[in-house]
Amino acid sequence: MQITNTILMIRPVAFRMNEQTAVNNYFQEEMAGTAQDINKKAQEEFDDFVTVLRQHGVNVIVMDDRPETETPDSIFPNNWISFHSSGVIAVYPMFAENRRRERREDVFDVLEANGFKISHILDYTDAEEEGLFLEGTGSILKDRVNQKAYCALSERADEELFITFCEDFDCFPVVFHANQTVKGKRLPIYHTNVMMAMAETFAVVCMASIDDTKQRKSVMRHLKEDGKEVIAITEEQMHHFAGNMLQVIGADEERFMVMSSAAYHSLRPDQLKQIENHCRILHSPLTTIETCGGGSARCMMAEVFLPKA
Repeated sequence: MQITNTILMIRPVAFRMNEQTAVNNYFQEEMAGTAQDINKKAQEEFDDFVTVLRQHGVNVIVMDDRPETETPDSIFPNNWISFHSSGVIAVYPMFAENRRRERREDVFDVLEANGFKISHILDYTDAEEEGLFLEGTGSILKDRVNQKAYCALSERADEELFITFCEDFDCFPVVFHANQTVKGKRLPIYHTNVMMAMAETFAVVCMASIDDTKQRKSVMRHLKEDGKEVIAITEEQMHHFAGNMLQVIGADEERFMVMSSAAYHSLRPDQLKQIENHCRILHSPLTTIETCGGGSARCMMAEVFLPKA
């Protein structure tokens, strides 16, 4: 299946702007207030978001971050781990050194306690020693039904590592470059899932960020030949995290496209209608998390596709 009913989320205990990721995450901004105030606001946004998901029947497994690790971005677990229907868990190499401390084995215990079966751990983290990175489903956008994987190359998404991932998971690689304008310069977007979201029957894509015409046509061709309706967003909408969405399954198998309120309000009525032709929309305010963390709703949700024991 392309989407799941179960997601893992990590509740923050020391959320703040991470200076180590800000060097190439141009979505991050400073925010007024003490560290305690910012973390408290992030926790409130997190709790409200989880409530919205659970009210609509999404199975959310929440774990608390560990205070002793000093991991300001732990709220974005999808970058270090992914869970697959084969029973395989993949663990990824991270660009920022302080993000590597987010990796924790007790996640495996919690998932097994929730009735999921783990058959194998596929660990790519040795690549960090060579300065190579591939940040999970931030870097990799999988079309699970059609066995394709999309990746916008950046400092956090190495092409050779991505090809290795595709070989390990039997996916056809769709590789391209996606850029954003920063102080008049075109610079790489740090994660694929900021400019692109894959749902069952449609995809939301900031095509304007793919400057190379051939690469843009290639992405469009792959999506179209697999029957996806392509909903194009602008670069300005992308900066409101309109590309950072995730489709999930709720109560009675109902489909929902989940996004932040900033993303929702950035979309035009016709774009909202396009999405709503496929599924309902859920949104929640994530202002503090988006401003300081430079990530949004999709980054907070690690999908669990593991088989039940």
